Amino acid sequence: MINQTFETLLSKVDDEGICVLTINRPEKLNALNNQVFMDLELALSKISNDESIKLLVITGAQNKAFVAGADIKEFSEFDSEKARNLSSRGQQVFQKIEDLNKPVIAAINGFALGGGCELAMACHLRVASTNARLGLPEVSLGLIPGYGGTQRLIQLIGRAKALELTLSGRFITAQEAYQIGLINHMGESAMDEAMKLAKLIVKQAPLALKNVILAINSSDSIHGYQNEAKLFGELFETEDFKEGTSAFFEKRKPVFSGK
Repeated sequence: MINQTFETLLSKVDDEGICVLTINRPEKLNALNNQVFMDLELALSKISNDESIKLLVITGAQNKAFVAGADIKEFSEFDSEKARNLSSRGQQVFQKIEDLNKPVIAAINGFALGGGCELAMACHLRVASTNARLGLPEVSLGLIPGYGGTQRLIQLIGRAKALELTLSGRFITAQEAYQIGLINHMGESAMDEAMKLAKLIVKQAPLALKNVILAINSSDSIHGYQNEAKLFGELFETEDFKEGTSAFFEKRKPVFSGK
């Protein structure tokens, strides 16, 4: 279990192995700064290695914002080199989220703007409250998204719509985000929707969930089909596969061990 105290994060794990990480800077609308990145990196490392944790939900403290963006005060005086390093740092941390060996759901409450929208896109799944507003308004600061947003947005909603949102910088509602495929579900409470989805997912075989993530993350590679076949084959050697098939034939619910 995570027993670490973080400066900018709150963490809790329930009996089903669902871990909730809350970015806890409500006075700054949970804006991303260097400390948030350090805390996220450490938390992700611990979660990855903790077998008791089956799934991660990332959200923001209070209901006004998931993450309202990057902390502009922290980088407003940067030169080009420092800015490139900042971008690379954010990309590395968000890639750790995308590559995590357990499903990650973003529970988007309120504003998810700029770096906050990029954080949500790095998660495997996204659910939002009906009051959520999402956007990449960096052009209004004379910038572009720098934490992987230009790359992930195309994958999620297509080139034309990605260009529209990043060139205009406009905010979109949860309803529009759902319609264009940026989020998976929406409801009155982002956390309630996230937990509904999480409880469905954690019932499944952990090693199969891990391999689904690996396979889909390699889908844009020329070796994507080969990788899928390799990951598919590996699972036939697992106890979970034997349990899953036995439960199917015996008409009962499987009890997976993650082995």
